[in-house]
Amino acid sequence: MTERPVTTTDAGQPAPSDEHSQSVGPNGPLLLQDHYLIQKMAHFNRERVPERVVHAKGGGAYGVLEITEDVSQYTKAKLFQPGARTESLVRFSTVAGENGSADTARDPRGFAMKFYTEDGNYDIVGNNTPIFFIRDPQKFSDFIHSQKRRADNHLHDHNMQWDFWTLSPESAHQVSFLMTDRGTPASWRHMHGFGSHTFLWYNAAGDKFWVKYHFKTDQGIRNLTAAEAKAAEAADPDLHTRDLFEAIRRGEHPSWTVNVQIMPFEDAADYRFNPFDLTKVWPHSDYPEITIGRWTLNRNPENYFAEIEQASFEPSNFVPGIGPSPDKMLQGRLFSYPDAHRYRIGPNYLQLPVNRPKNEVHSYNFDGPMTFQNPADPVYAPNSAGGPAADPTLWSGEQYGVAGEIVRSAYQLHREDDDFSQPRALWEKVLSEVDREHMVANITGHASAPEVTEEMKRRVVQYWRNVHKDLGDGVALGLGVDGG
Repeated sequence: MTERPVTTTDAGQPAPSDEHSQSVGPNGPLLLQDHYLIQKMAHFNRERVPERVVHAKGGGAYGVLEITEDVSQYTKAKLFQPGARTESLVRFSTVAGENGSADTARDPRGFAMKFYTEDGNYDIVGNNTPIFFIRDPQKFSDFIHSQKRRADNHLHDHNMQWDFWTLSPESAHQVSFLMTDRGTPASWRHMHGFGSHTFLWYNAAGDKFWVKYHFKTDQGIRNLTAAEAKAAEAADPDLHTRDLFEAIRRGEHPSWTVNVQIMPFEDAADYRFNPFDLTKVWPHSDYPEITIGRWTLNRNPENYFAEIEQASFEPSNFVPGIGPSPDKMLQGRLFSYPDAHRYRIGPNYLQLPVNRPKNEVHSYNFDGPMTFQNPADPVYAPNSAGGPAADPTLWSGEQYGVAGEIVRSAYQLHREDDDFSQPRALWEKVLSEVDREHMVANITGHASAPEVTEEMKRRVVQYWRNVHKDLGDGVALGLGVDGG
């Protein structure tokens, strides 16, 4: 076997890890001092001009969030108080495709929401699945590269997709979702949305809770089979964009019931698996969904470029009562998303009307390209000239203790942590017989691409046998390999 070179940074220094970010203990938050992670994310955010490096193809609309239940015992965030109505913007998208790609491609769907609250913008940047392919941002750019085009022939390559997936067993849960018919929703109106990550909620008394967001479509779930998706791609590659715009124009305003799962803060430490792992869901038997309101889309944009293409969503947009969790993927996105916007649109992207909060901005950031709302003197803090001053009491309740050695490590195993039990439960307990048949056919079709090697097909079979023997055996039969 040929000896492999050592990964380096772009400055030629040996890279500390290809898989793990630096954190405070195995389960703790990530560190800004992890210069290799920062370099990878910052470089990745600047790979495409001018479209988004991911989620390039999409569309959106405006709507309103209405809170119908009282969850003030969990959060003091004003937009989640009983009777609150908050104007919002959403952008739906595919993940890996370019701007001209088809809406009906087999891909997760981005589900990014901006809420214009009186305390500033609050963004939930999720997907139409409650999970993701990886749990550490160190692997994010590599994952996306495996879904994009090859460097030599500039073609998509299913072999490199399966190469990454089979070498990353944590991907099995998300790939299972992707290979069911939910990988090709019939429209954006007929799919669920999820915040995906775990977030922190804290109430006026400072009590803390972990929360997950679920947006359940009131139109019902509708998906396309692989054959239907292919036909739609040929007939109308902009099917989902057209469907949403036309439905709203007809007055058929799509809506979603807003649910949350609440975990008491103390439960996380010894829960049976790591609750901050983005490749896992919280079983509803442990933490049932609680309905808190309804979210409705009721207005189309008037200018797609100004209001959708330049819309910028970032999970780092929090308001008092809400904060991040130690989810490593979330921690990485807190930097990566706004950094991508600064590159793609410019450092003053938040001054654009679609991104500007509805409340008055008092910031010490000034100048830079395209600025048109510079602050008046003084332009520094602290100052004695009457400039704005921070009020830490608004964020009282978000703090909590962490401790541990600085390491590069996978999450410390909880007693039931593994990569295959949850996708196995999806296969055994959630999917119907027809769903399972379609999943096997979808996997077989995808892994039968001409570029997928025989050795890779055997790895694909073993990957799925790790999920469930029947699933792996079905894939082996479809691919014509043993894979044992």
